[in-house]
Amino acid sequence: MAKSKPTAPAAVKLQRPAPLPLVKSDTWLTPYEPILRARMARLQARLAEIKHYHGSLLNFATAHQQLGLNHDAARGGWVYREWAPGAEALSLVGDFNGWDRQATPLHKLEFGVWEAFLPDAEFDQRLTHGSRFKVHVVANGQGKDRLPATLRRAVQDVSTRDFAGQVWRPDTPFVWTDQKFKPAKAVAEPLIYEAHVGMATEDGRVGSYREFAENILPRIEAGGYNTVQLMAVMEHPYYGSFGYHVANLFAASSRFGTPEDLKFLVNEAHRRGIAVLLDIVHSHAVKNEAEGLADFDGSGNLYFHKGARGNHPGWDSKLFDYGRPEVQQFLLSNLRFWLEEYHFDGFRFDGVTSMLYHHHGEGVAFMSYDNYFGAGADEDAILYLQLATTLAHEFKKGALLVAEDMSGMPGLCRPTVEGGIGFDYRLAMGIPDYWIKLLKHTPDESWPLGNLWYTLANRRLGEKTIAYAESHDQALVGDKTIAHWLFDAGIYTHMQIGDPDPAAARALALHKLIRLLTLAAGGEGYLTFIGNEFGHPEWVDFPREGNGWSHHFARRQWSLGDNPDLKFYQMGAFDKALIHLAKNTHLLAAAPAQLLKHDETNQVLAFARAGLVFILNFHVERSLTDYRFWVPEEGKYRVALSSDNAQFGGFDRPDEAFEYETYEHQLSLYVPSRVALVLARG
Repeated sequence: MAKSKPTAPAAVKLQRPAPLPLVKSDTWLTPYEPILRARMARLQARLAEIKHYHGSLLNFATAHQQLGLNHDAARGGWVYREWAPGAEALSLVGDFNGWDRQATPLHKLEFGVWEAFLPDAEFDQRLTHGSRFKVHVVANGQGKDRLPATLRRAVQDVSTRDFAGQVWRPDTPFVWTDQKFKPAKAVAEPLIYEAHVGMATEDGRVGSYREFAENILPRIEAGGYNTVQLMAVMEHPYYGSFGYHVANLFAASSRFGTPEDLKFLVNEAHRRGIAVLLDIVHSHAVKNEAEGLADFDGSGNLYFHKGARGNHPGWDSKLFDYGRPEVQQFLLSNLRFWLEEYHFDGFRFDGVTSMLYHHHGEGVAFMSYDNYFGAGADEDAILYLQLATTLAHEFKKGALLVAEDMSGMPGLCRPTVEGGIGFDYRLAMGIPDYWIKLLKHTPDESWPLGNLWYTLANRRLGEKTIAYAESHDQALVGDKTIAHWLFDAGIYTHMQIGDPDPAAARALALHKLIRLLTLAAGGEGYLTFIGNEFGHPEWVDFPREGNGWSHHFARRQWSLGDNPDLKFYQMGAFDKALIHLAKNTHLLAAAPAQLLKHDETNQVLAFARAGLVFILNFHVERSLTDYRFWVPEEGKYRVALSSDNAQFGGFDRPDEAFEYETYEHQLSLYVPSRVALVLARG
């Protein structure tokens, strides 16, 4: 019997993997999916490598526990370690040894780490709480006194202005009472109050952590904000840098008090139900060698890139080498330190655009998706940011992570498992820029509402945004706040309630409309800068040679906002009502606003969100009677908020007690000029 021929196997049909969720939500990303998948694969490979050598990502992020000056009770003494592979010699100097650079040398271990052990039997009475110290580094034949890389506290000598490290080991450790606090509400609907501790006092001096906790946190709570974002906490040698030229990444600035004082602030915020974000600066660092990390071991590229790539062309600062494992570990440990030691609830990452691209976003318009991928993207920095968001979310469940990015990088605020970078929110940087551009260049009777709406509503699908009407940069000297642009010189002369000045009335009305529209339509979160909620009259200018080292403009004049005889008080009252409305209606957690009416002739915008109906009349003089527009839900509506209420500096023109009823899905309203109404059903 003849054998039958074997049957040929059926052709195997290769099945392509399903598109990434990020690509599904934006098909324009299809050509770039291989790059997104490569980023995911690189992240997983790096995590696997970290797990193999360190056990876990959390264990990896403990460089601060190994480096620097740490007391080891088991060994009975202090252990000082420093990573400086290019150095020729290191020694510890300070009060404890008479600043003798030969007395306490370090010896070199493997991997470029140096170590010295200082037994308690010899140093217990010399290396005490408050002692000052530095590390002397010899490199390229020259010796320099430096501040340790993981220094926990730096203090400045009042006479010499030099910084030194300080041993910080108080007899009584701080006792936390915030164990039950969870930042869930802030993560879901962030209402952020951005603040600078030093300028938070009305006096012409540097404010303290304790004063902020005792005097400013109650204001933030009363204002309805559920999150405070603290600037300038990481130690920086120049006060006027606004805290963005950081020298000591692990040190809370001693200008404002002690570590216990900062812990008191965070603990008190949590007691009041307020989450606390740290404005963290991992995008660059100060180039100072005496205070910072620049050329620490003489190699020119320890923490930073070597040569021109290690210098930021616009910021006059140093750029981290994110591809170096030790630098990754240093920065990740820094994140863990702030979450663990000070109980911060998350971070606002400064300068993310600069990190994402080799060109740092300078001179690039980001008009094409090609700008986000390929040669321009810094894949080492992207990997670091993926590691950073993974670590923060793993270490603190519910950590809130906000990215300052103006480029619109796709996936920045999507989980890494979807091909994203892992942030929770991005700042809507285009909104404040647009408002200032309008105020500077376009009379309000000519404001293009279509362009304005596009700016407010244009954000990436599935990626959450923090909206804000003005940034802290626009409050700095050389520019003006929105209130100052609107009132101009009248902010000094026409702020008494009852002053009928028409220019001041215009300014007050538009200030309210701008903030309401930004919050209600601009994003899934909202931010204001300290004092702007009541239209602070002056810019911010830190003490410097050019102003005679004055603190006059580096403070907040709370008495103006508290004075019921001034229009500042009315602006503050409106902000409080607006924030509480958003909070009580869960406005920011709702789907994006639905445009109902865009009327350029009458200068009207109407939209719906979270079951509320918003109508804003920007016309300079035309009040609209029987103004009709379609609404998605029929029924009876009442006024939930009117910008024309007398307590907010308005004229009480709409009857807030009147109940409106739809007819064939239409509402008919009286909307006075330069007035916003918010209507709620029921």
